[in-house]
Amino acid sequence: MTRSAAARSTDRFERKRETILDAATRILNRKGIRGLTLGDTAAAVDLSTTSVTYYFRRKDDLAAACITRGIETLTDLAEGAARAPTPPERLHVFITRYLDILKRTEAGQAPPLPIISELRALTSPRREEVANAYGRLFRKARQIFDHPDLTWMSRGRRTARTRMLLEHVFWGGAWLSKYDTEDYPRIRDRMVDILVNGLAVPGAEWSPAPIAPEALAAREGSEGARETFLLAATRLINKRGYRGASVDKISAELNVTKGSFYHHNDAKDDLVVACFERSFEVMTRAQRLAMELPGDQWLKVSSCAAALGEFQLSDHGPLLRTNALTALPEQMRKTMVEHANRVSDRFASMISDGIAEGSIRPVDPFIASQMLNATLNSCADLGYLVPDVRPKAAASVFVRPLLMGVFER
Repeated sequence: MTRSAAARSTDRFERKRETILDAATRILNRKGIRGLTLGDTAAAVDLSTTSVTYYFRRKDDLAAACITRGIETLTDLAEGAARAPTPPERLHVFITRYLDILKRTEAGQAPPLPIISELRALTSPRREEVANAYGRLFRKARQIFDHPDLTWMSRGRRTARTRMLLEHVFWGGAWLSKYDTEDYPRIRDRMVDILVNGLAVPGAEWSPAPIAPEALAAREGSEGARETFLLAATRLINKRGYRGASVDKISAELNVTKGSFYHHNDAKDDLVVACFERSFEVMTRAQRLAMELPGDQWLKVSSCAAALGEFQLSDHGPLLRTNALTALPEQMRKTMVEHANRVSDRFASMISDGIAEGSIRPVDPFIASQMLNATLNSCADLGYLVPDVRPKAAASVFVRPLLMGVFER
């Protein structure tokens, strides 16, 4: 084979591989790793399953390649942002380039970004390989906060802010579809404004009223027994994903038999739904308790967010991470998304009331509520990222930066 013929063959191979990854990523985002199959991917690109196995021998190989490609795209994005001279400018470049990727994807000019959190559902050695790629992305994104003006910020606080920032990128796909891509510059400006300046009006203090984690947890008795069961399942699903949280592992975590598991749940999907419902109940309880507090809306919003941040790291936490939604059948997923939207809409209403009374800056309430949801969702990782952080400190380390500004002390 001549050199030019070999080059053409390589080009064809790479083009077909990219086409397969594009199709597989769309399936992965819609159905999760649980629903991704080599057969469905092959059908989406008019190939036989055998032809796809020429490129990817197993489903995990295909899923890992999808996620790694997305991580590498975001790493390039973060690397470009880190070259800007100041942290606020870096943030502006980061969000601008992210939205540009989504715009080009919508126009068919760029590959779709995968749901990165699905890496938890991969098996070894692919999980470790993709986790290493994610580590490179994280370190590059953390450079946004490397600046002489931010020397006061400890490594742990930079790490927490980086995790929060990446979660806004990961979660963005869940709500940005509500907008036309021509609106992205306006959305970018509003997101950056919230990240840099927070929700608090100038002169506002960070002094949330205490709401104890036990006040958000289920009551004693039969509800307490159910809470114990759902909490163990939530922790395992958050750690290993739907696929990695088998019935055997959940039962072993609680030291009960599989028969006991099925006494509580007809199927594993029902368990995930119950874990989501528990999480939504906790968030709703926090919102209601906060709204009953005396004081302005800034106090109520900050107290609610602080309470949920503390809950995530307490003995009663965490909440189920939203990435588990992709594992549910479509109708179940739709119902859970509607429930999640009600929680988010209540945050938006609280923020709107604060804007009206002057205790919260005039921000976009919908965007702010989605960003608050994303921050609270990612707070479940804080104990892993900053091992020495205590539950009482979770709010100041992780929640306060969004509400007061990520570059503020």
